[in-house]
Amino acid sequence: MKFKVMIIEDDFRVANVLEDAVNNVERFQVVKKSMSREDSIHFLKHTDYLPDLILLDVYIPDVTGLDLLWEIRNQYKHIDIMMITAAKEVSTVEESMRSGVFDYILKPIDFTRFKKTLHHYAEQRSFFENHKEMDQDAIDLVMKQTVNQASVTELPKGIDEVTLNIVKDTIDQNSEKGISAMDAANCIGVSRPTARRYLEYLTSIHYAESYSNYGDLGRPQRLYFKKQHLQ
Repeated sequence: MKFKVMIIEDDFRVANVLEDAVNNVERFQVVKKSMSREDSIHFLKHTDYLPDLILLDVYIPDVTGLDLLWEIRNQYKHIDIMMITAAKEVSTVEESMRSGVFDYILKPIDFTRFKKTLHHYAEQRSFFENHKEMDQDAIDLVMKQTVNQASVTELPKGIDEVTLNIVKDTIDQNSEKGISAMDAANCIGVSRPTARRYLEYLTSIHYAESYSNYGDLGRPQRLYFKKQHLQ
């Protein structure tokens, strides 16, 4: 599944750079670039495939970006919005946050930061799609408000903090029976190799432990438990 992205930006050069950056992130594809409110609303009203995510600038020629933000939010509540703008005013940031934007990124764009946000977006969407209910710990993880947990300041390449916290939560929820890499992948919405990489990392830092369960057919299956469960 690819996440469909719409860019609303009056500077075509910035829009083109954003398009390249988005299309280079796995599972994301730009489906529309627009330079005005009129074109944006026309597209949203007539397209057969609404975008999942809109990248929105505050400075739009025929409307303020905040007015367009609320217009889209009121008419298309399921579309997520990320602000990409040079606007630094506290009132603008505050109103954007009040509307429920996924993120607010200032220009000039830090593309490492931008791509990390896209990864976070994909992981959060996958998490929601693979869970019917959430306890408080899971909600805290998704809201990036981890409770009583030391923040991770440096992580190895290929290990993302948001995904790492979701994997921790998955291990916690399966502390009695353990969880395999395949089961973790299905719960989280990532590939099996990715799930195994995170599980092995948690084992290496002593958050989890694992052992091989040979089962009835003698085929080994590696199960992961929270470390305290085995003590």
